[in-house]
Amino acid sequence: METFERARLDAYFARIAAQFAPGEQTVSFLITHLLAERPAFVRAVAAMTRLTAVLPKPKSVHPAAKREVEQTHMVDTLTREMFAQADDALDYLESRAADQTVTLLDVGGYFAPSLADVHNRFTGQLAGVIEDTENGHRRYQDLDKLPCPVVSVARSPLKDPEDFLVGQSVVFSTEAVMRDRGDILHGRPALVIGFGKLGSSIARLLHGKGVQVTVFDIDPVRRTQALSQGFTVARDREAALTGAGLVLCATGAVSLRGEDFSHLRNGAYVATVTSSEDELDIAGLPDVYTRTQVGDHVTRYQTTGHYFYLANGGNAVNFIHGASVGPFIFLVQAEILAAIRMLTRGDLAPGIHEVPAPDREAIAATWLSYFNR
Repeated sequence: METFERARLDAYFARIAAQFAPGEQTVSFLITHLLAERPAFVRAVAAMTRLTAVLPKPKSVHPAAKREVEQTHMVDTLTREMFAQADDALDYLESRAADQTVTLLDVGGYFAPSLADVHNRFTGQLAGVIEDTENGHRRYQDLDKLPCPVVSVARSPLKDPEDFLVGQSVVFSTEAVMRDRGDILHGRPALVIGFGKLGSSIARLLHGKGVQVTVFDIDPVRRTQALSQGFTVARDREAALTGAGLVLCATGAVSLRGEDFSHLRNGAYVATVTSSEDELDIAGLPDVYTRTQVGDHVTRYQTTGHYFYLANGGNAVNFIHGASVGPFIFLVQAEILAAIRMLTRGDLAPGIHEVPAPDREAIAATWLSYFNR
């Protein structure tokens, strides 16, 4: 990022932080994709909270960005296991923020499994959680009873540009991975599993490239939407897998379980839009499959009479090329900052909340003044 671009980004976040400055600051823990542009967002979070630890998503860490953030903040290693059990989660939070009021900034529902116990047993107080993704939104939504407020930006209109551009980056990276091996998209029927914001974007982009696209989604409403947009909708996932030369998984949940992989046609490529732990049950694949690295970002799984290719180890394929969506990501990050003020007010009931429309409009207006020049 050029010096003037860094200065503009810092000025933008300073403006947002001033617009949504909380009455008092809480301690915060920040889970984030630590990509090249992300230190500016980290600085903004630190301006609005007492940022205690940054926990980068393991598969999306830019070395230079990590080194920059480490100069001013504690950077801890993030795993699903550290928050899967209440005792482990409590030990970690107590070691960093005992007796403090804490805001948890999440990407993917990491804090969800132990949230209730942490809320009840933590020596401090949980102001609440801010969640960035549809996958994480569902993890919190699926809890029997939320013990504290969760502000979700996953379904915000400000996220629509990001979702569309992420879809573009997924298609770009998938095609690039295939071309590196001498394969192309054309002539390979594609199956898109999941027709939410990302899946629908991917399906439309593939169709625009002349690829035959079939959609599978467990939600009947989304199936009708796919039909209305001209896509073939699979009634049976197993049959759809058998016919696809490219499978793109975009559910935010487990798209393919161990037994599903045997239905893939020989030579099919599998790619996902999120981490392998969320989309694919690779561990459930029968032991008879051997793994061979056949390209920089492609693994061949092979057994007698059957083989398929997995892009980027099953992790988000677009992260191979940086997953950049340009300045549109700063809209969502600004909404996360606005959510910090919502939680610090202390007047939200337990449950899932959204940033109010007037705040989104203010964010959009500020963003336009900095980036629509």
